[in-house]
Amino acid sequence: MALKRMVKEDMPLSFGAFNPVGHIVIGFDSDERASEAAQALREAGFDAEDIVQYSCEEGAREMEQRLARAGGAAEFGHEIRLMRRYKQLADEGCGWLVVFAPDATHAQRVSDVALRFQARIAERYGRLVIEDLI
Repeated sequence: MALKRMVKEDMPLSFGAFNPVGHIVIGFDSDERASEAAQALREAGFDAEDIVQYSCEEGAREMEQRLARAGGAAEFGHEIRLMRRYKQLADEGCGWLVVFAPDATHAQRVSDVALRFQARIAERYGRLVIEDLI
């Protein structure tokens, strides 16, 4: 099964939990910092459609809605814990990027930018595992 890019209007879910396989979710201290990192990613060769940006308000609202609708089976997974963490960080003012990184080469480039812009969290969603990048 081929990986597809996420779009803001269609968040990938598994049992109601946010699960964007093939993507990296990155939280930055502010919306401005997230915008700067998005620009750096474009300069590093990522297309605009590879990058989905959420403001802190959008991120908090999306995670609150997803948490309210998550199925009971989601409670057993790591995804639901990450959603709670994302909600907490968004409430603290974090801006967000979700970047399509279907392979290790792309993931390394995203990780480099996340570190350079002092991301607070960066999680790579694989088919079977979620990897902490920073």
